[in-house]
Amino acid sequence: MTVVETAPVPLSLCLTPTPHPRPAGQDRYTISEVAEHTGLSAHTLRWYERIGLMPHVDRNHTGQRRFTNRDLDWLALVGKLRLTGMPVADMVRYAELVREGRHTYSAREELLTAHRDAVRQRIAELQSTLDVLDYKIDIYADARRASERA
Repeated sequence: MTVVETAPVPLSLCLTPTPHPRPAGQDRYTISEVAEHTGLSAHTLRWYERIGLMPHVDRNHTGQRRFTNRDLDWLALVGKLRLTGMPVADMVRYAELVREGRHTYSAREELLTAHRDAVRQRIAELQSTLDVLDYKIDIYADARRASERA
């Protein structure tokens, strides 16, 4: 299978995150600003960096982290992956593959495809559970209505 190289699609188009606080070109954020914007704690952001989940975060001349809009996009993707229940180790592996470059497209596709299959299985399980709840709720609603008529 041949992969056609195209310009990368910005994550913002894929994820519909909340708008960036600042326009591109004016996008330098402190860790506290990113924490406020994302809802993640500064501790979590530092941990993400330490375990390799965050790509290189720039620092200013005093060593303070300076995040960009691209970092916010990445954190939005990580948030989506977390919501799907992807294990942290898999997220870190995905981040490593992204950093390694285009030659890892097939490995990234395999990782995400396997995870998508697991998510679909979980959705099916949840739908089955929801069907049982709906059934039970209908029984009780019918019983309540019958007792109100009596």
